Amino acid sequence: MSSPRFSIPSTHRLQDDVQGLLTGTLFVALGIFLMKSAGLVPGGIVGLALLLHYGTGFDLGAILFVVNLPFYVLAWTRMGRVFTLRTAIAVTLLSLLSWWLPHAVMLQQIDGALAAVLGGLLCGAGMLIIFRHGASLGGLNVLVLRLQERFGWPAGKTQMAIDALVVLGGGWSVGDPRRLALSILAVVALNLALVYNHRPGRYQPV
Repeated sequence: MSSPRFSIPSTHRLQDDVQGLLTGTLFVALGIFLMKSAGLVPGGIVGLALLLHYGTGFDLGAILFVVNLPFYVLAWTRMGRVFTLRTAIAVTLLSLLSWWLPHAVMLQQIDGALAAVLGGLLCGAGMLIIFRHGASLGGLNVLVLRLQERFGWPAGKTQMAIDALVVLGGGWSVGDPRRLALSILAVVALNLALVYNHRPGRYQPV
């Protein structure tokens, strides 16, 4: 069976894609910054990177870049060369912005619920913009597609299970039930942004 390829809109000019990747990664970086400021751990690769950041103290931008490296091989075979290259550019931009924002913005206080909702919505909106310009932020969604193809595991359920493990791991690491609840709220806000604003047919494997 041939590997699916990611359908990239042909109407986008180079400058359209450049501004799209810049805008989308900035939105996601701002969302991550807010959630990090409140000590939250959402699902997905972002949550995994934050969990490693809290546990090791290493720079979040560097962790985001490194944890995505193994997924490029899967993306290359599953989604195609152009999609993988654009994804690598988006992840690199996100890593740089995640490193830069704490040096550019000083946030003294933020309510946890606001950080969860606003951070989740910003991440969801940013991901939508990135998707619509033929890229992604790499990570676990490529893995679950491969697991579905190789073992027949349902992608949606597998993604949900991984997200739950990441969020529960974050709640266990901080030992704070309130942060766990707010992390779940952040995941809900992010996924609602995707569900209600997704336009089928613009970016999907074909």
